Order: sequence, then structure tokens, then C-alpha cells
Amino acid sequence: MPENQMPQHEATKEEKCPVCGMPNCHMDHSNMGTDHTMHNMHNMHNMDHTHHDMSDMHHDMSDMHMEHMKHMHDMTSMDHSDHMDHMDMDHMDHMSHMGHDMHDMSHMDHMHHDMSDVSAANRAMFGMHAAMFRRLFWIALALGIPTIALDPMFAMLLHYSLPDNLVMRLIPAALGTLMYVWPGRPFLTDGVSEAKRKKPGMMLLILLGITVAFVASWLATLNILAIPTFWWELALLIIIMLAGHWIEMASVASTSTELDAFAALLPRQAHVLDSAENLASAHDVDLAQLQPGDIVLVKSGETVPADATILSGTGSLNESMLTGESLPVTRHTGDHVTAGTILTDSSLVVEVQATGSHTTLSTIQRLVETAQAKKSPTQLLADRAAALLFWYALVAGVLAFAVWFAVSANLPVALERLITVLVIACPHALGLAIPLVVSTAMGDAAANGILISDRSALEKLVSVSTVAFDKTGTLTTGTPEVVDVVALSQIISADDALLWAASAESASEHPLAQAIVRKAVGDSPADSHHALPSASAFTSTPGVGVSAQVEGHHVLVGGKALLTAHDVSLPSDFAWIDPKFGPTTTVFVVVDGVLSLALRLKDTVRTSSRHAIDELHRMGVRTVMITGDSDEVAQSVASELGIDEVLSNIRPDQKADAISSLQSNGDHSDSAHSDHTHGDCAHNGHAQVVAMVGDGINDAPALAQADIGIAIGGGTDVAASSAQIVLGSSDPAQVARAIQISRLTVRKMHQNLWWAAGYNLITVPLAAGVLAWPPLNFSLPMAVGAALMALSTVIVVINSRLLDWQLKK
Repeated sequence: MPENQMPQHEATKEEKCPVCGMPNCHMDHSNMGTDHTMHNMHNMHNMDHTHHDMSDMHHDMSDMHMEHMKHMHDMTSMDHSDHMDHMDMDHMDHMSHMGHDMHDMSHMDHMHHDMSDVSAANRAMFGMHAAMFRRLFWIALALGIPTIALDPMFAMLLHYSLPDNLVMRLIPAALGTLMYVWPGRPFLTDGVSEAKRKKPGMMLLILLGITVAFVASWLATLNILAIPTFWWELALLIIIMLAGHWIEMASVASTSTELDAFAALLPRQAHVLDSAENLASAHDVDLAQLQPGDIVLVKSGETVPADATILSGTGSLNESMLTGESLPVTRHTGDHVTAGTILTDSSLVVEVQATGSHTTLSTIQRLVETAQAKKSPTQLLADRAAALLFWYALVAGVLAFAVWFAVSANLPVALERLITVLVIACPHALGLAIPLVVSTAMGDAAANGILISDRSALEKLVSVSTVAFDKTGTLTTGTPEVVDVVALSQIISADDALLWAASAESASEHPLAQAIVRKAVGDSPADSHHALPSASAFTSTPGVGVSAQVEGHHVLVGGKALLTAHDVSLPSDFAWIDPKFGPTTTVFVVVDGVLSLALRLKDTVRTSSRHAIDELHRMGVRTVMITGDSDEVAQSVASELGIDEVLSNIRPDQKADAISSLQSNGDHSDSAHSDHTHGDCAHNGHAQVVAMVGDGINDAPALAQADIGIAIGGGTDVAASSAQIVLGSSDPAQVARAIQISRLTVRKMHQNLWWAAGYNLITVPLAAGVLAWPPLNFSLPMAVGAALMALSTVIVVINSRLLDWQLKK
């Protein structure tokens, strides 16, 4: 099997890091420089993911971690949900099963608590760990019930009696020890791992808490210290914390279900043909065996198995996985179709262009997963807070122990305060506050055709005050048509001039050039360019026009700037605006120095553009249109859409400067090319956060200059590589949707952070016993502290999951 392919609907033997490509990698890649070029959504199979700057990535691959990776590799090939249910393992020797658990946990590095990388591979790992914590919870419960019931302190609390002999004292000790080393093993191994990495966190706090309880209980059991035992509290702590981890891992494993669902979009097999004409030769081939160049038949109702080009047939495809739009899109012969889209009618014969990891579908997954692996500013803040919390809790616990022991000389009470502080302060909530929200938001965005390649852009969008749109292909359809041909020379015929102009423009991908070619040769012939005379000595000057030699003639095609550059005079009676057509874009054709032809072209405004502008205004966002068109054409479009400000006659090399001007003062009124219209949204001259929306190569510098670059309709390769957000469809209303997702996401982040920080600020002093003095005499029990710790995590999880419901409203 080619290495770039993998069978669908089957568990793979290795899960690879979406960033570095290493199997079962759990490293933090947040500081790794990357050069992820985001390509056209319809051509993403050409994307080269090999350009990773690995200079900042530090591989601390200890023997234990390498063994962990090997162990994880072995485990991913089995169904853990079936083989890990303790209740179904009666046929196994119980101690052998216990040894298996020890092996699992001895190689388990709890680095999955760095939740910044919630990729598909890691979600599979989280699901496996959720199964492990579920199993350990039931084991702990089975061991914990008799441990608690046989503990003298618990019996005294519930007023029942137990025999007072050595055996009855040793049974809770034995059960408690078993709980400490078996169900409690993840907390021990991961706490030690945090200490070795010199990154103390929640697991080290838990390790300290349960170890203090364990050692103190044995010292009491052996009558070395005259204090009560803590066996029942130890058992209850482990049970509650395992339950919290189970809920946490299960929740993380279920995040971004929309993104995970992409992998389930592809069929198991494809109908491969011997030739495009021989439909009877169709035979089914496993998707993993499909190769570029294969001819495939796609039947009505089936899913396109790979990125391909239509060889014959016309059909409607549901491309919602790519664009977020549920309405089918009609595709014809020669059009590109994407793996995972659904053919709703007819049938198509297609030629495979890309399979496996090279398809647009796989690229979408990689882009989102790579973005999830990067840490945003808020995530970094939460990480720093979680690190500080360890020392806050440790100092508070030691002070509580010292104060209580000094004041009361009561060692059991002092130990209980110490353990309660260590347990209650675990920064679970801080660790989950941001990643769960981001994972949910990015999964929903991807399902709506909004791909976020830079996680910081998700947070920056909330501050956007101005959105600048390129006109052609963004607010308009980008397919202008020649609506009028004006002959300006009696020496050269209009037909010849048009044909030569089309030849000169035939090598260009510019929408105006393509419109001239269509006018010259018609829309229907697929090989229309072959009907044109050949052109040579082609040159292009941005913002001016093109020059070429065609059939011995020197042909120039361009706008008013071209006439100025070549000192060509325009007839004094030339009408720039024809009332019949309204404002149009005018292109001139100069043959051998003679002004021969004027072509009036008009683009169509997208039906969704007005709604997009209205939505942005409703959100308090100012809108600007940047275009190289004349003032008249730009004003016409702006008037129709209600855009706040128009920057017209802007050459491609001036767009980045225009964005910079908007950023510096929010006002481009000093520009000679600026004209203000419909200024409903006030701007006060202060620095603005500007988002630029474009789709063309000449938009790339402006996209890079903007605070947030948004490539629409997938964008060209260059434009998309300069953008932090890529919109799968050409609907500009997705810009407002992206901002809405950002606002909801950041609001949810702040809610989680306030809860997590507030919880610790309040509960740690309570656990230390600040209210245990008269007249309140309130002391927080150790078990209640563990329950509050688990509850704080559950609240953050639930609040994060509510975002999914809010985004779907």
C-alpha cells in the first residue's frame, strides 16, 4: 500500500502527530515554527507539508517516553472498549489482569493533560484513556467500599461498631494500599513525571496529597503516630478523582465531532472503469488501492471517493463538508470534484487526481489539527496561571499545616488541612478552560467551511473593528462579461483587435482577461484557446496591463493607466459611462501604437454580499472596499451594498499600504484614491484592528499586512498561504459568521478562566481552614474538597460543551 494512503473506517496501527508526523507523539509543538502553505480549497492536494522549521522543537525523548510510544503503538491496534471492561474478564486471572493495568499505567505519561493539542490522533488516545479511567473507577469503587466501611473513623462517624483487633486494622490498610498502587497509579506515575520534567502541576499536587494520606495512615496503623488513619478519606479521594478524570477524558474524546466525522465521509470502495467509455467494465476496488489517474464511476447518491476531474456527465453535488452550504452545486465536464462530497443526482465519470492524505478532505483535517496544536495568547496565560497555582497551593498547604499544628498541636487536623489544600487546588479546570472551547469552536467552524490555520486569529477576530473587502471575486462573482465593444480606429477592424487582445490575454488568469477571451471565441468550446493566434513576448505590468506580439503586431491591453504609460491619447468625445450599461470597467486595446478598441466589462454583485455587509454593520464592524476600478464603478457597487468607505483606483502594489493606513488611524481620507460613502459606522482616528478579505494573488500582500487575513472561496494558492482563515465557499457572509464564532468562543474562554481562577481563590483558603475559628467554626472536610475539585472540572467541561449548542443555534 502506498504510504500516503490508509484504509478507511479502520483503526490504524499508528497515530501520527499532525505537526511533526511522529507516531504517538505527545510533545508540545506550540513553539515550533511552521511554514504551512494553505492552498486553494479546490487544489489542496498539491499542498506540500514538508516545510517544517524544526529548529525550535526540542525532542526530550527519554527511554520511558520511547517505551510509552511503543506501548501506545501496540495498544492502538486493539479495541480497548471491548478488552478493557473489567466486568467481562472473569476468564482471566485477577492478578494477571492487575499486572496488565500496572503495565498500562507504568508507560502512561499524563502529558495528555496539556490539552492544547486536541487532534484526531490525540482524541483517539483520549478515548482510550477514558476507557482506562472508567475501568479503574469501577475497580476503585469495588476496593473502596470495603475500605471505607471497615475504617474505624468512618464507623465512628456513622455510629456502628467494628471489632478492635490487629486484623481489622490491617484489612483497611491492605485495601487502601492496593488502591494507592493500582487505581491510584496514574496519579503516582504522572506526578513523578511532572517532577522529572520540572513542570509541577495538577498530578504532582494529587501525588503529594494522596501520598501524605497514605504514609500518615500507615504510621497510625502501625502505632508509630498516635493519630487516626485516613484510609477511608484516601479511598474516597481516589474514587472521586478517577470519576473526574473519566468525565474529562470522555468529554475531550468527543470534542470536534464534526471534524472527526470527515474521516467517515469516504466510501469503502470505488467503482473503477477500464476506460471512460466502457461503463460495463466497472469493478469495485478498495479505496486504499485507488491511484491518481484511475477512472471511476460515481453513481447517484454515492460519495465521491477521491479528488478528481469530471470526464463526462453533469451532476449536482452536496459540498457542505467543504463550504458549509447544504444546497447542491452543479458540476460539469472539466470541473473539479472533492472527496467526501455527495452526488445527489445523475452519474459522473471522473479521473482521480489525489487520494489518501493528499485530498482536500485530509488537508482540511491537517490544517485544523495543526491550528489546534498551536497555543493562543489566552492558552499561554492559562498555562502560566496553572503553573503558579501549584506553588500557591503548596505554600498555602504548608502554611496551613504549620499554623494548625502550632496553634492546636493537633497533628491529624494539621495533616487533614494540608491534604485538603493539595487536593482541592489541582488546576484541572485551568488546564481545560481554553483547549476544550477552542476544539469545539474550530470543529464547528470547519463544519461550516471556515478553516482557521492560526489559533490566535480565533481570538483576534473578536477585536476586529474594520473589514476590508477586495471587490472582484469577493463582493462580486469575479466573472465579468464584456457588455459593449467600441471601435476606436478605422484602420484596424474591431474583430481583429478583439481577437489579438484575446491572444495577448490568453495566458492570464485575471477575470477581465478571461472575459475578453470568452468574448472573442465564445463560451462553448473547451479548446477555445487553440482557436486564437499564438502570442509571444508576453509581459504583464500590475495595475497597467499586458503587452504581446500577435501575428506581427504589437498589442497592448489595459486600462487608463496603460494609455498614460504609452502616451496614447483618448478621443475627446469618448464617453466613460454609457447610460445603457451604467458604470463599467473599461479596457483599451492598442495595436501598433494605435488606439483601436474599448471594451466595457461589468461584473455581477453576489446576492449574498448585501446580507454580509448588513450583518457586519449590525455587529458594529465598519466596512471598506478596496478596488483597482474607477471611482464610478466602485461607487456603484458601494451604493448597492451600503459599504462605509471606498478606496478606488488602488493598484495591487498599493493594497498593503491601504491596509496599513486603515490600521494606523482607521481613516484613509488622506489618500487621493479615497472616497467615503455611507459612513454609518463612526471611526475616531484611533488604531484599528483590520481584517482583509480577498481571493486573488494580488491580494496576498494585503492579507499578510492585515491583522487577520481571510481568503474567500478557498483563495488562490498564494492568497490562501498569506491568510490565517480560509473560507471554503465564496459567500462573504461567512466573514460575519467567523466573527460570531470568535465572539462566542472568547466569551466562553473568559467564563471558564474566571470560574477556574475564582474557584481556587475561594476554595484554597477554605481548605486551609480560615473559617474554622469561632464564631463560624467551619472546616471543609477532605472528601468534600476532593468532590469540589472534581466538580470544578465537570463545570468547565459542561460550560465548554454548551458552546457547541450556542454555535448551532
